[in-house]
Amino acid sequence: MTIQRKASLQPYNTFGIDAKAHLLAEFTSVDELRALLQNPEVQALPKLILGGGSNVLFTQNVEAAVLLNRIKGITQTQEADAKHVLVTSGSGETWHDLVLYSLEHDLGGIENLSLIPGTVGAAPLQNIGAYGVELKDTFVSLEALEMATGEVVLFNKEQCGFGYRESVFKKEAKGNYIVTSVTLRLTKEHTYNTTYGAIQDTLEQQQVKELSLKAISEAVCRIRRSKLPDPAQLGNAGSFFKNPEISLAQFEILKSQYPGIPGYPVNPETMKVPAGWLIEQCGWKGKVLGRHGVHKDQALVLVNYGGAAGNDVKALAYEIIHSVQEKFGISLTPEVNII
Repeated sequence: MTIQRKASLQPYNTFGIDAKAHLLAEFTSVDELRALLQNPEVQALPKLILGGGSNVLFTQNVEAAVLLNRIKGITQTQEADAKHVLVTSGSGETWHDLVLYSLEHDLGGIENLSLIPGTVGAAPLQNIGAYGVELKDTFVSLEALEMATGEVVLFNKEQCGFGYRESVFKKEAKGNYIVTSVTLRLTKEHTYNTTYGAIQDTLEQQQVKELSLKAISEAVCRIRRSKLPDPAQLGNAGSFFKNPEISLAQFEILKSQYPGIPGYPVNPETMKVPAGWLIEQCGWKGKVLGRHGVHKDQALVLVNYGGAAGNDVKALAYEIIHSVQEKFGISLTPEVNII
């Protein structure tokens, strides 16, 4: 167990922001995590758990013990029933590696979530979702270490309190637990979800004759790569803002003013509006402000062209929020954790 002091976090966040951590260490097991939490230097500081660093924007040096989650391992724990299998993954696994595991074993349910950045442990914290599927659709349970006691606690789906990019771990349980493993219920007999977004069109472009988990995953990967820049080439954290939900009455008023506004029903009284469309209508798409800006192909993505400060990106985010509020009367909420 090695603890680094005043260590750069630049390699550990996809924005590529060069903030410093007061202490930096990694853990590969629950026992190593417990040992770190019992270390007097670590105990004396606030804790920040990092997985892939794909959902964080550092705006300052971090006066905390930053702990890198590297708990690995994927296993099929048991057959849930004749049509399903339970799969348990270490929380430090890369999410897309879990998707690839499911494809290799012909297990369905998360193929629409292909290529989402980050680790398995971060997935339930914000109930990741894409192309008509959310984590909660296959989620069974997770294990998490309670930092105050060192005990491992089991959370079922209900206890996680999942919502749109929300969970109990972003609200009342925030900062109290570290996820160590996640169990999903995956299918052996598959129902394919191809109705959301451009999946069906992409499958036709790829001349797919017979649907399969792999074909859908490849279509999703192709769509994501066409829209979202690779963090290895251009610093970013993917979609910076949540898609806002507004009342049907407000949507109808906006529709009369802006006939092209897209919307998707959440329930009979609520519509979800794409944040990227709102931002683009405010003129932000492709805007470059020195070393940072808004991506040219996807207005939801804020980018670091190299050497940008986290505070510059944060200031841009809040300028965007203000302009969308002023033009449409809609409040955008960052999806990225700003630290």
